[in-house]
Amino acid sequence: MSQGYAARDFSPTEVHDAVQSVIARREPTLNAFWQHDAVASKAAAGESAQRWADGAARGPLDGVPVTLKENIARRGVPMPAGNAGVTPVEPTQNAPITDRLEEAGAIILGSTVMPDWGMLSSGVSSRHGITRSPLNPAWTTGGSSSGAGAAAAGGYGPLHVGTDIGGSIRLPGTWLGLATLKPSDGRVPLDNPYLGRAAGPLTRTIDDAAALMRVISQPDPRDWASLPPLESDWQTTGFDPCRARVAVLADAGCGIPTDTQVRQAIDNAADAFREAGATVVRLDPWMTPELLADLDLFWRARSYVDFAALDESARSRVLPFIQRWVTSAKDTPGTRLMECYGSINRIRERTVAATQPFDVVLSPVAPMAAFPAEWPMPWGETDEGMAHIGFTAPYNMSGQPAATVNAGFTDDGRPIGLQLSGRRFDDVGALAAASWYEQHRPAGATVDWRSYDS
Repeated sequence: MSQGYAARDFSPTEVHDAVQSVIARREPTLNAFWQHDAVASKAAAGESAQRWADGAARGPLDGVPVTLKENIARRGVPMPAGNAGVTPVEPTQNAPITDRLEEAGAIILGSTVMPDWGMLSSGVSSRHGITRSPLNPAWTTGGSSSGAGAAAAGGYGPLHVGTDIGGSIRLPGTWLGLATLKPSDGRVPLDNPYLGRAAGPLTRTIDDAAALMRVISQPDPRDWASLPPLESDWQTTGFDPCRARVAVLADAGCGIPTDTQVRQAIDNAADAFREAGATVVRLDPWMTPELLADLDLFWRARSYVDFAALDESARSRVLPFIQRWVTSAKDTPGTRLMECYGSINRIRERTVAATQPFDVVLSPVAPMAAFPAEWPMPWGETDEGMAHIGFTAPYNMSGQPAATVNAGFTDDGRPIGLQLSGRRFDDVGALAAASWYEQHRPAGATVDWRSYDS
């Protein structure tokens, strides 16, 4: 887009109008947006078009459409956290991400939906209803960055920002065939940082993810945990398989066993690295069912605090699945929560120790492919805890970067994502490995976006 703008082949206004036509056609089915103001975004596109005409563009994202998940603050836009029981907070200032994108001239199309409190891995929300996959409306988008994933896969422009505390960027990535990055802790400044939380890109290509990271990763003093500026320029061409030590983790050690077709796709990806000269070894799991259960209980208790603060009428409007999930933790003693906190620290310690010897660790993103859109979790309405995030959550707790890229399909056409995690703070290395695989994967592992865009 930026090359086309610079060459005067087309303008940000023309691109904006084309994207809006896609949104008008697909949004009634996909349900990706919480807030969508086409009048304001068209005005911003017009201002960008004038800057390009004047030779005063603010950079390569000037005039490029982007969406933000609804829990990323935009001044004056209410934030309901996907929850019908919550009185939406109306922020008086932007989040750092929003400020960086506005400063760069990106065209913010709107805020995308999420499930209740972001604690489901689907597009089911008590406030927003069901968000559906652009690949097949019967399939889930994944969550909690459900709207961001639907917008990315649905062609609502190239750049979309989600958040992730246990897989909420990467799970839509695997179930929608996207390229994503859960960045290192502190790499993308947040206005509300807390344990395991990160924000990052959901895009169709790794290079687009890197382009977005160049802007949103700039440090901001409002996030007391934000990292210093990255010295590199987010170039994704630096991965040399002949010099790489690559590990493969096919068994998470906890949760649901990996589906046979998912495992085969990851094995095939590992073979591609091996055949290109990488040293590839199998990695034993370091997670345990007990550690995953303690993380789940910690999150239940945290969300129960928010649930208990609502009045009775508001609590009744929360999604029934979330009501059951949080109330199961209402009598958890403080001593038990401290044990859970200790387990989180053990997850962090074990994850860093197990992965440190390797340049990149390959694994599934999730042990299963996409499930029905109406299900709140991969198993439906029953309570299986967090049995699907054994591959993703460890990297939230350790603060390590983890990218995803599509690696194949099930027999019935559902995408299968490959997760590529890097050492602590090596976000560029994780993206570079993902970019290498994206360029060298079999043709049958590539998503044919044109077939879904028609």
